[in-house]
Amino acid sequence: MRKLYTVLGAVGLVLIAGASVLLVYISTALPNVSPAPDIQIERTAERIEKGKHLANTVMACMHCHTPQEKTKFAHPIKADMLGAGGVLFGVEKEGLPGDYFSPNLTPYNLGDWTDGEILRAITSGVSKDGRALFPIMPYPNYAKMNKEDLYSIIAYLRTLESIESETPEPKSYFPMNFIINTIPQKAELTTNAPDTTDPVSWGKYLVNAASCMDCHTPKEKGADIPGMELAGGFEFGLEDGSIVRTANITPDLNTGIGSWTERAFINRFKFYADTSFQFNEITPGQFNTVMPWGHYSQMSEEELKAIYAYLKTTTPVENLVTRFTPVED
Repeated sequence: MRKLYTVLGAVGLVLIAGASVLLVYISTALPNVSPAPDIQIERTAERIEKGKHLANTVMACMHCHTPQEKTKFAHPIKADMLGAGGVLFGVEKEGLPGDYFSPNLTPYNLGDWTDGEILRAITSGVSKDGRALFPIMPYPNYAKMNKEDLYSIIAYLRTLESIESETPEPKSYFPMNFIINTIPQKAELTTNAPDTTDPVSWGKYLVNAASCMDCHTPKEKGADIPGMELAGGFEFGLEDGSIVRTANITPDLNTGIGSWTERAFINRFKFYADTSFQFNEITPGQFNTVMPWGHYSQMSEEELKAIYAYLKTTTPVENLVTRFTPVED
């Protein structure tokens, strides 16, 4: 019996040593993606305008990278701090495996970054210093975008007013502090522009760029629940302790958007573009949302039609979502 314990002890030590070596490798050798490309993006007026549109509407980059007024409906941004970062996505409200702050995208922070380093960050998930980025910024989605669109976004970012604003360092908790290094992947960017004459194909491209799937698919232990794509129910904690859940946007007739007309879908967005709508203060317990309506409402009707056309082709999933649970008294 003593011999058996000795063997088991030796096996245990080997396993511990192997695990230690693996963790050291993950911590020091990863992420292992390609070096930042050596590029200089020409800042044409066309590119800057296109990048401005993508970053402020379709992708809503500026919503996450600008301080928000979280006591108001749909968390409108502080326009005088455009791109200054500092928004927390973390354990308490979003149930993430760490606390992550959106970085400052203005020249104050990105001024010494090359265009290639910015491109690598938003498509491969690696910072200027080689640090792995948590995919709260959905860089796996952005890696599927047309290279010219990405170039346009970078050209636009270079035009932002420099705002002196420091953001806290991100912190991943165990085991994500190790896992995070395995997530970044080399991006194989495409030069194929989306076919805007094919609404379904274009809509699929826009849905990916807008990362609709990320918020509108329920998760279990951080992973999408299979078969529940776009079925809603992902929870967000609000400032007052209330919980809001994303809507089912599959074409299910009873619980999704299956009965919605194209015009009803477009109007749902354009309602918030109406100058008479006010993103007012919300009292505790009153319905609020994290959906950045102020940004998405500025998409063109053609873009919204394409998104609707694509969503109507997705698999219907019956999932009745309780959209809002107010804070308990």
